[in-house]
Amino acid sequence: MSQILSHCFRRAFSASAARQAVQGPSAVAGEHSGGWKLWKRLSFFVAIPAVGLCMLNAYLGHQKDHGKPRPEFVKYEHLRMRSKRFPWGDGNHSLFHNPHTNALPDGYETEDPHHH
Repeated sequence: MSQILSHCFRRAFSASAARQAVQGPSAVAGEHSGGWKLWKRLSFFVAIPAVGLCMLNAYLGHQKDHGKPRPEFVKYEHLRMRSKRFPWGDGNHSLFHNPHTNALPDGYETEDPHHH
């Protein structure tokens, strides 16, 4: 059995190496000259719709979670440790700080009830 597999592997490898030596490595060489058409179609009919579906999923997930109250703040010693102040603002807010979801070391910031 192993001799048969070994023979098939050597034959396939030597045949592909011989074709590549004659034609050179190319994505559009030989009988596969329409390779660019395949990738163009895959881009338009698979990749772009997949990105659109991911965007829709993120949007719908945001809409579903928008009305939920934030979790209660628990002051754990190992979280939100500041050994050095941030070099921007008041030094306590991270660069992409969101007052609704990101707590400071002492707890959540108070929110304006009119602001969403």
